[in-house]
Amino acid sequence: FGLLGPNGAGKTTMLSMLCTILKPTSGTALVNGYDILSENAQVRKSIGIVFQDPSVDADMTGLENLQMHADLYDVPYAELDARIQSVLELVQLEDRANDFLSTYSMGMRRRLEIARGLLHYPKILFLDEPTIGLDPQSREHMWDHIRMLRKREDMTIILTTHYMEEADRLCDRVAIIDHGKIVALDKPSELKKSLGGDTIILGTTNGQELHDLLIKNSLSGKAEIHNGEVRAMVTNANVLLPRILEQVATAGIRIEYIYLNHPDMNDVFIHYTGRDLRKEQARGNIGKMAMMRRRRVR
Repeated sequence: FGLLGPNGAGKTTMLSMLCTILKPTSGTALVNGYDILSENAQVRKSIGIVFQDPSVDADMTGLENLQMHADLYDVPYAELDARIQSVLELVQLEDRANDFLSTYSMGMRRRLEIARGLLHYPKILFLDEPTIGLDPQSREHMWDHIRMLRKREDMTIILTTHYMEEADRLCDRVAIIDHGKIVALDKPSELKKSLGGDTIILGTTNGQELHDLLIKNSLSGKAEIHNGEVRAMVTNANVLLPRILEQVATAGIRIEYIYLNHPDMNDVFIHYTGRDLRKEQARGNIGKMAMMRRRRVR
């Protein structure tokens, strides 16, 4: 299950409440059948969480990090070695268990955090932006591990992400949050279908004139002006695009570029929030990089 939303939409706040880190100002919620206010201890025992910021101890080995977590969660001593070996194999870190985390790459640390979150056999695993800061290759490897978890473990995985392809490829269902409210909830395929066809994106300095032309001549069922672009939603772009270009040329409207695409999760995001997920992602990454630099300076 995926949570998408602009920066400040409430994704991490929602996860923090569901994990009983924050108390809701009003209302309540059930996690695995337990009330997050009156049964918070049971909630914590039934969940695992991988935080957005690193939370493993770099001065310890991978094995020592897992042993400390097992002690906090009262993992039975008789099962400890077998459980640690199992989760290390799951994230393919068994050969690095005795190495200090200072020698781990960022991707390896994220995998160890997932192993730690699985150690006490949770029913629900929360992943708060698990691939943030990873290079594309490490991100692909992390996706593979998450897919493997879905197949091998009997658990629900809830992740927040800024990566549209991550939500599309990993999630059975996606909720889009804006201003603290869920504005869309469905399978990724159904959310894309809800947009009603293809999108033709035309870059122009005469956005309003082009928009009015498309509507007036019934060349688009719906057209929007967004960040200097005109987005025309059509049912069959391959048929309509030549007609649109003919009308544009006749009207003398200059077109700087044209993109044709089938609906993706970024289109869905723009439709429901009015904001571009890729730009939100970039702004979020810049902020996180600045935060990491400040930590290194300290």
